[in-house]
Amino acid sequence: MIRAFIIEKIGKSSYIHLEDLDDDYVPYVPLKQRRLEKLHRYATQRHRSSHYRQHDEEEEDEPVNDVAGPRANMSLLDQTVQQRLSNAIPEKTEEEKRLEEERRIEEAQARHKALVSVQEAAAGKVYTEPMKSSWQPPKYIREMSVEEQQRIRNKYHIIVEGEDQVPPITDFRDMKFPEPILKYLKEKKIDKPTPIQLQGLPVALKGRDMIGIAFTGSGKTLSFSLPLVMFALEAEVRLPLTQGEGPVGMILCPSRELARQTFEGLSTMAAALVKGGYPELRPLLCIGGIDMREQYDVLKRGIHMVVATPGRLIDLLNKKKINLDNCKYLCMDEADRMIDMGFEEDVRTIMSYFKSQRQTILYSATMPKKIQEFALSALVKPIIVNVGRAGAANLDVIQEVEYVKQEAKMVYLLECLQKTPPPVLIFAENKNDVDDIHEYLLLKGVEAVAIHGGKTQEEREYAIQSFKNYKKDVLVATDVASKGLDFAEIKHVINFDMPKEIEDYVHRIGRTGRSGKTGIATTFINQHCSEQIRLDLKHLLKEAKQRIPPFLAIMEDPTEKYGGLSGGCSFCGGLGHRINDCPKLEQQRRQQMNSIMSSRHIGGGSF
Repeated sequence: MIRAFIIEKIGKSSYIHLEDLDDDYVPYVPLKQRRLEKLHRYATQRHRSSHYRQHDEEEEDEPVNDVAGPRANMSLLDQTVQQRLSNAIPEKTEEEKRLEEERRIEEAQARHKALVSVQEAAAGKVYTEPMKSSWQPPKYIREMSVEEQQRIRNKYHIIVEGEDQVPPITDFRDMKFPEPILKYLKEKKIDKPTPIQLQGLPVALKGRDMIGIAFTGSGKTLSFSLPLVMFALEAEVRLPLTQGEGPVGMILCPSRELARQTFEGLSTMAAALVKGGYPELRPLLCIGGIDMREQYDVLKRGIHMVVATPGRLIDLLNKKKINLDNCKYLCMDEADRMIDMGFEEDVRTIMSYFKSQRQTILYSATMPKKIQEFALSALVKPIIVNVGRAGAANLDVIQEVEYVKQEAKMVYLLECLQKTPPPVLIFAENKNDVDDIHEYLLLKGVEAVAIHGGKTQEEREYAIQSFKNYKKDVLVATDVASKGLDFAEIKHVINFDMPKEIEDYVHRIGRTGRSGKTGIATTFINQHCSEQIRLDLKHLLKEAKQRIPPFLAIMEDPTEKYGGLSGGCSFCGGLGHRINDCPKLEQQRRQQMNSIMSSRHIGGGSF
């Protein structure tokens, strides 16, 4: 056969002799010839199968009419049409189609990489049991029935999910804090735990992984700072730290200002313990813009607690200035904002430095379902503590929304400042607007300071401290000051611009109305704001039982045709849209596509 083929191909005039060819010789067959032979084989097989099928049908009494499946004699498209005509496939309603589309989008988001270190993922290491701690609540609380525990939670509107739930404790003394800490809390006029503290503190002290969700100004910082202080104190009492050891635990923050505020709280509690006769605890602040040589003494003697922003912490870990060999406690403050701000890979990098299991705690005021599911990949049997809806506005804030034309904003700003006495916080979207507002207020004789990402660390610290110490009446800021910063006496927050995401709005207005006090938030809005954010704002105002201005009330709500929304968008938490219309998700996809295209462009090359 091979010889016949060669004769046919090379012809009689060829100088190749058949005797010179081995029997095992396999000649080269051109691609075109191979394709023709392949098509010939397919045609032969098809002819045989149709012949056998015809033979089978002749043997049966009744003819076979397959309209679906592999033996059908029509295309898949025709099969689908035929089944729909015979009602074999019921037609889906618009609502079912919408829900199916949302489910597909959510599943695609859930396939995101898990929030675990690369080494653990590569080794397939999975922790099945939560961390153990030596802390135990008093006996009478341990013996409390499930019904009694639930009665306390219902009283304070606390929702708890998870296995082996820890009972709530309504008194700091029952949480077994040392006397100097109780005295410190009394001096700070913190007489009893807030709802997030009475459930969050016992969960953290027990060593359990946790997601804590509560509105702004509810005392979340104390809920994760106090357990870290207690774990550090226990470690120091058992075996004092020496040079090169530590930290016992750390707190990650999305901004320098929030990190410094948390660090100051830890330092104050550590000083209170020393004053009460307990060993010294050494906290370390790791943020950009500060000279780490100033903290060389702390690094030299061993660190108990670290408060850091991700970038500077990774820098110190890479340089081996600190290590996480003995770190057993990790807290991420404003966790959802950190993920959104692009710190996801940084967090995963930091986790790769852990040598063993750690207790992981995530806290935020806005924690959409997407972030919760993503975060659960890093937690072991977590307990979710929720005080109110994730992303809901603080009910102690009176929200006033006013329609102001773009060109009239600056003049109307002075009028708004007359509503309340200082201190007042003004938010703007970009740095240029912050600088313009700051300059305008100074020209009008208003004692104002400004803060944004373009300023030096010294300028930022001066602005925050002078505003906190009541030396300045007004602070103008971008969203760098909206996340977690605690300004206890702020009476009024003004949103010069409506933010692009409703989560940022919730964080901004949460700078007032803190610790049970009432505050006012005024927001300027006009046609420059997208329709989507205006709808989200309308639903948020309705949920908080606030006055809805006429220009928002008359807006056509596309969700009404679905009978309203239940829970809103599962991606960003906005109440005015669903996940298939989420502008934040669309923006994220656009950014991912741009990064892919730019990487391809940089890589360059062609075939």
